[in-house]
Amino acid sequence: QVQLVESGGGLVQPGGSLRLSCAASGSIFNIYVMGWYRRAPGKQRELVAGITSGGSTNYADSVKGRSTISRDNAKNTVYLQMNSLKPEDTAVYYCKATTSLHVYWGQGTQVTVSV
Repeated sequence: QVQLVESGGGLVQPGGSLRLSCAASGSIFNIYVMGWYRRAPGKQRELVAGITSGGSTNYADSVKGRSTISRDNAKNTVYLQMNSLKPEDTAVYYCKATTSLHVYWGQGTQVTVSV
C-alpha cells in the first residue's frame, strides 16, 4: 500500500505561483512513476506532469514552460512548481503513484486562480 498526501493548494491571483507537494509513505520502493493530475469543474481529470523514478519528466502542453515537476527521494516527496498561473488552471490537483501492480491517488488539493 502507498499513501499519498497533497498540500500547497490555495487561492492565488493570476500571474502568481504555487508549489504543490505530495508526500508518499508505505511501500514506496515499488513506485516507478509519480504524477500530478487535475480536474477542473465540468471537465475530465487530465495529466499535468509526470516524473519517473529515473527522473524523466513530461508535461501537458497547457502547463509546459510554466510548471516544473521534481522529486526529493530523501523526503519521498514530489513537487509541482506552477508559475504564471491562469484562471484556467483552477482545479483540484491530485497526486498519483504507479507501481507494477497498483495505482494510488491522493485526496486532492484545491487550486483557485482568481482576482
